[in-house]
Amino acid sequence: MVSRIHACRECSENPVGKALPHDPRPVLQVSSKARLCISGQAPGTRVHKSGRPFTDPSGDRLRNWMGIGEEVFYDAERLAIVPMGFCFPGLDDKGGDLPPRKECRTLWHDALFAEMPKIEMILVIGQYAQAYHLGGMRKKSLTETVGSWKEYFNVADSGGKPRVLPLPHPSWRNNAWLRKNPWFEADLLPVLRSEVARLV
Repeated sequence: MVSRIHACRECSENPVGKALPHDPRPVLQVSSKARLCISGQAPGTRVHKSGRPFTDPSGDRLRNWMGIGEEVFYDAERLAIVPMGFCFPGLDDKGGDLPPRKECRTLWHDALFAEMPKIEMILVIGQYAQAYHLGGMRKKSLTETVGSWKEYFNVADSGGKPRVLPLPHPSWRNNAWLRKNPWFEADLLPVLRSEVARLV
């Protein structure tokens, strides 16, 4: 399936709405052996150029939050990375990233996660990933959703579904959010690091 995703041109040849403004370059990291998955928004400009997930300051912060280095982070057999949009979606009029393309979710996500049966926990970064993985359990705002992390993390699911741990985006744009919400680093990050160490 990964080779088919890398060859996908749906958002430029048969788009929902405006076509992708550049050539598609899907970026993801998956393996049927991985026990931990990161589900974020979509690649940014640097990741689009590198073709590798989180090769930017956000990736540095995320790895710090998780307590791991690049050797572990980029080992697909230990860690899967499945953004809600596989290609950089382009920029809006203000220079910010556009939302993830809808084509990826429709075409690929359900089948892709079905091929990763060993995933025990999914880190869901930002509102688009939280909407997909939490559905109706998501709160009205990202702050409320991340603040309710214990509610999701402690759910015992008899159906064998992975645990879900919501996170804010590790972008520098969220520095003010992190200052306003010190519980994130004090309470959530130790649990995150413990679980990452267990799973990878």
